[in-house]
Amino acid sequence: MKALILAGGTGSRLRPLTHTRSKQLLPVAGRPILSYALDAVREACTEAVIVVGDTEDEIRAACGDRWKGMPLHYIRQDAPLGLAHAVQISAGALGNAPFLMYLGDNLLNGSIRPHVDQFETSRPAAMVLLAQVPDPQRFGVVELRNGRVVRLVEKPAVPPSDLALVGIYLFSAAIFEATHAIRPSARGELEITDAIQHLVDSGERVESARVTGWWKDTGKPEDLLEANRLVLSDQDPPVFVDPTAEVSDCILVPPVRVGPGCRLRASTVGPDVALSAGVRVEQAVLSDAIVMEDSTIRGVTLTGCLIGREAVVEQGPASLIIGDRCKVTLP
Repeated sequence: MKALILAGGTGSRLRPLTHTRSKQLLPVAGRPILSYALDAVREACTEAVIVVGDTEDEIRAACGDRWKGMPLHYIRQDAPLGLAHAVQISAGALGNAPFLMYLGDNLLNGSIRPHVDQFETSRPAAMVLLAQVPDPQRFGVVELRNGRVVRLVEKPAVPPSDLALVGIYLFSAAIFEATHAIRPSARGELEITDAIQHLVDSGERVESARVTGWWKDTGKPEDLLEANRLVLSDQDPPVFVDPTAEVSDCILVPPVRVGPGCRLRASTVGPDVALSAGVRVEQAVLSDAIVMEDSTIRGVTLTGCLIGREAVVEQGPASLIIGDRCKVTLP
């Protein structure tokens, strides 16, 4: 089976970080978000097609032509015209065989292999993975009847259920015709929910499966920080310090991850902190934070922060989201 990974979104809700970096390459627990998707599909798929947008070059450079032996192919989506449009333009690369679609900014705890096995045994036109959520109006929502999908609604004001689409789908070739049968939504996109609804309305069998572990859509800053907390909570050991990092006169509160080449001095770091390569932390207190490559944190108390690459933050307490190569001096 092939995988279709969607990595063309602009990440407008994660600005300013996404002004200078693909949202799929933002780090969670020291790794790009997209790397988790690639690892997940590699368990069940022989090759992957990645749909990219304006950040194509950056994603190609990060992922290459193979991922741990799995061949990768790239397709350019010139404008954000919707998930169903991404399926349309990938038809030639995917062929007529069933395929797995995975949104590249999602994180899922647990293997997708059992769901793929279920799909291959049952052979429906489509299968959607679902999770129960407290705020379904933020997501595509599914209504079930006797275990079968009967209705899908994208970001409804009045949700028909609390079952959200988690961004992982299994499709037969019937989905290609469905994407051509629908019209753009009010936001000007071909919605994958509308394409799946077309399958339902045409009498095709659409099944669902519940994810058993946690799932996180990393579309907003608070989601990115929560994903970081979730991944770090599963980290073994709870305190990871790269052998090339230097730590002196510090308290590390688990879970915490210190990347290669970091320099930590006279600071308290953690819990729920992930430091990318080359970060400097001096005389600071840092918790619940993602700090990206080659940034410096000095003389501050920070919590609930996303700090971009090559940034400098010094003096005073704060909660911050700052982009690459910024300098912030707090009062």
